[in-house]
Formats: sequence, structure tokens, C-alpha cells
Amino acid sequence: MENRIDIHTTEPLAFKAMMGLESYLANADISKTLKELIKIRASQLNHCAYCIAMHAKDAIKNGENTQRILLLSAWREATKFFTEEEQVVLEMTEEITLIHQHGLKEETYRKASEIFTESQIAQIIMVIVTINAWNRIAVSTHKQIE
Repeated sequence: MENRIDIHTTEPLAFKAMMGLESYLANADISKTLKELIKIRASQLNHCAYCIAMHAKDAIKNGENTQRILLLSAWREATKFFTEEEQVVLEMTEEITLIHQHGLKEETYRKASEIFTESQIAQIIMVIVTINAWNRIAVSTHKQIE
């Protein structure tokens, strides 16, 4: 598979806008662990090898357990490895990433609202939306793993 356009060089203002979202998310009130789990899981669902590799490395660098990363695609069957908070976030990630199926279900939103503040829920949604945008950029431009 050959690389296509590089949006960073072709449309630097678009890339800068995406980096603005990343700057906002860097200061979000949710843990780096949750952010990386969201990014890896959404990237798995979107078949974005570039982003899976990048965020798995970032997660490990931040202290994530390799076994949890390996089990992430089967988190429902490996619940003892993921906290209730993480399970809710992973469910949100799947439902928002696959929004065409059912969207964010009322039950999932209710569970999230029992654990997280409204601000944190908004931030979680923004992490999910942002990684989905990055996945679509990387997949459509054939971004290669470095």
C-alpha cells in the first residue's frame, strides 16, 4: 500500500486545527490511561494500524500493562482486567465509533453519568470523536507505521 497525500504538508491549517483538539485533550480531566484505551480501541474498530501502533506505544510508555492492551479487543470477555470506569468508557467508545449501529445508548450514558461528571463525559466524547477523525485521516491517506 503506498502513501497518499500528507495532510500535514498539503493542508497545514487543517492539521493545525486537529492539533488544537489534541492540545485541549491534553488538559482534559480524564486520565492518560483512559485516553489511550479509547484511542487504541477506536483505532482497532476502524482498522487503523498506524494509530493502534502509536497509541499502544504511548500507553506502554505511560505504564500500561501489555496484557491489557492485548486483551482490549476482547474487553467484554476479560472484564477482570478492566475497571468499571474503563468498561463504561470502552462501551462509549464502541457505540460512538460505530454510531451508525445504535449510537450512544441510554443505558451506557446513564452508567457514564453515575461515574463521571458532565464535563468528563463531554471530554470522553471529544477524545472518541478526535481519534475517529485521526483514524479516518490515517486510513484514507494510507499512513504507514513508522
